[in-house]
Amino acid sequence: MELTDLLPLEKWTQIENEIHEHSGLESNVFNTDGIRITDNKVWVNRLCPAIKATDKGQSFICAVAHMNLANQAKDEKRPVIEECDAGLMKIVVPIFVDGNYIGAVGACGLLPAGGEVDSFLVNKMTDIDEANIEALCEDLAVIEKNSAEEVAQFIWEKIEAIVAEA
Repeated sequence: MELTDLLPLEKWTQIENEIHEHSGLESNVFNTDGIRITDNKVWVNRLCPAIKATDKGQSFICAVAHMNLANQAKDEKRPVIEECDAGLMKIVVPIFVDGNYIGAVGACGLLPAGGEVDSFLVNKMTDIDEANIEALCEDLAVIEKNSAEEVAQFIWEKIEAIVAEA
């Protein structure tokens, strides 16, 4: 089963937008290969588009974080909340139908309370100047741990309801 067997792309886009409106996080639905299934893009900060604009940033920060957390969520069969290597909050919720993993919902882009962006690592991975990275981080919104847990639960319940109707 594919994600589009569960819902059409337009409905997945609606879900991504609902998650964003609920949480302030960027949200995307991914297939089992870690590829976004919609072209929906809502940037929630200025740093992420700069990172993703570089091949190394996309490959070695964003994709690695998603695949690691998606694999963990798949193995543990539950939502996972961690930081990406840049230091931003990432939530991944697995999607299972009849015990089969068919993809995941990811939500990311806010700074964990008490956390900080790893400007040195971002610079080494992307060649973006550290001063520019610092400037891009000046207005980063913060998310508390309990809020991230609530968002993960919100996404989990939304996915469970969709799967139950399938």
